[in-house]
Amino acid sequence: MRISKQALFFGLCAFSLAPSALNGGEALQMKVSPAIQRAPAMLTVRVTVESSEDNRLLQVIAESPTFYRSSEVEIDGANASPLRIFQFRGLPTGRYEVTGVLVGTQGRRAMISRVAEVVATPGER
Repeated sequence: MRISKQALFFGLCAFSLAPSALNGGEALQMKVSPAIQRAPAMLTVRVTVESSEDNRLLQVIAESPTFYRSSEVEIDGANASPLRIFQFRGLPTGRYEVTGVLVGTQGRRAMISRVAEVVATPGER
């Protein structure tokens, strides 16, 4: 049986876009959209943080082999809104690992990652 390059590409994309929590469990959930977009891209990252008196900081990082951008927001423990929305604008072509890190009073509480792909626009090299 022979698999076409296109079928292999879409299969790998589907696998790489599957959720992959690193030790986040339920303390941290994240959705990145769109999963695939043309450059220059704008990624929207929706992060849901479980309410806890220990929560102090949420950091979101978008990183490719040639580009890095991050944003962070302070969290007021259990009084904070559970949903935070981050937008990364003008991202160039590349495969991005988007990582959310929840920091508490004793250090990192949870971390979660997703993958997004920014593809070249027609005519771009």
